[in-house]
Amino acid sequence: MQTVLLVVHVMLALAMIVTVLLQRSEGGALGIGGGGGGAGGGLMTGRGAANLLTRTTAFLAAGFFATSITLAILAGGDRAPTSVIDSAPAQQAPIVPAGPSVPKQ
Repeated sequence: MQTVLLVVHVMLALAMIVTVLLQRSEGGALGIGGGGGGAGGGLMTGRGAANLLTRTTAFLAAGFFATSITLAILAGGDRAPTSVIDSAPAQQAPIVPAGPSVPKQ
């Protein structure tokens, strides 16, 4: 199940990268729709394409976060809870001599 979820996660990441790069950039950097409104070939108007890409990006981002959280839960699910106190080494009582240590001659 983890493998299938990981493959879906990677595909969502790649699809999200593509949709973000397709969006119109305000600075004129990487976006394809950087020209006038609807310069992308006449399939949709500029506003319709922006709404579709925005909604698609939001949907892909929600799926990406959901798969991220699910993978994190699955990765840590097989661990048993431990205590720091239980894992500390046991302390031994200090060794105290029984009497005065006087050298014998």
